[in-house]
Amino acid sequence: MLTLRKSQDRGHADHGWLKSHHSFSFADYHDPRHMGFGNLRVINEDRIAPGTGFGTHAHRDMEIVSYVLDGAIAHKDSMNNSSQIVPGEVQRMSAGTGVRHSEFNAAADKTTHFLQIWLLPSEQGIAPGYEQKAFSDADKRGRLKLVASPDGRDGAVTIHSDASIYAGLFDGAERAELPLDDERLVYAHVVRGSVHINGQALTAGDAAKLSGESRLVIDRGYDAEVIVFDLQP
Repeated sequence: MLTLRKSQDRGHADHGWLKSHHSFSFADYHDPRHMGFGNLRVINEDRIAPGTGFGTHAHRDMEIVSYVLDGAIAHKDSMNNSSQIVPGEVQRMSAGTGVRHSEFNAAADKTTHFLQIWLLPSEQGIAPGYEQKAFSDADKRGRLKLVASPDGRDGAVTIHSDASIYAGLFDGAERAELPLDDERLVYAHVVRGSVHINGQALTAGDAAKLSGESRLVIDRGYDAEVIVFDLQP
């Protein structure tokens, strides 16, 4: 079964310095029909104005993945990590028993556009952790490249959650097919452009929720970028 989650149906928040679209209930946006999907709890599409950002704040018992689309994020945390995340890079922060961090757009004239993704961990109370890796456009062109998984295979970042995350770029005749376990859930989020997923047309911000399916087919893309989550039910 495939169910569409349309971009315009997402929650929206405008804080001036931050404009955000929420795929699932978050902060002041609450919809009991959209509390998450499997162990995927949050997808926030955030735009941070130049010279602003999230001040130091705390998390615990959550796997947090950042996926930058445009601009950059300056990250600092209580584990003594200090880095910049740019397009093509995937950052994983395991909050575990507790971590504090900040995220800032240091650019003077460029908005940072990124996805903030939260996954429920497989177990609580683990030690906090951090990892960041780059994936080129060539890695993702016309295919679904594994960028995060529980075992870190194929060069992916390691997440402490029963989930695998893929990213792909599709244009023209490019096509990818991913075999699925029909007992798991799949969430395919279109980051930009337009594409067909299992025959359904989606555009930027749309998502397809799949259950009981044996394969995922992505084709007929136009300047499209897609993130796919293979999830624990």
